[in-house]
Amino acid sequence: MANKDEKIEVENINVPGQVTRVNAAKYAAMKVAFLKILPTQSPGLTQKEIQQQVQPHLPDDLFPQSKTSGWWAKTVQLDLEAKGSVVREETKPLRWYKR
Repeated sequence: MANKDEKIEVENINVPGQVTRVNAAKYAAMKVAFLKILPTQSPGLTQKEIQQQVQPHLPDDLFPQSKTSGWWAKTVQLDLEAKGSVVREETKPLRWYKR
């Protein structure tokens, strides 16, 4: 796992070409949890379902009381979607599954 000060570059499907640097340890922990709970086919999970289901899989030292986990789940979702690892279904509400 990355040290707590290390940064990683992430993309955003909604802003092509934009790269943001975020905490690598938190990103890595959320990515593991995110990919663990995300289904591999339709129907995927809604943002609310994702945020709820990742929480039990997050380390308490990085996400005490699951604080900021919603923001990190969205960051990982947008990055993985930009990289083609996650598919967005055009449903209401939106749903995602892994490719």
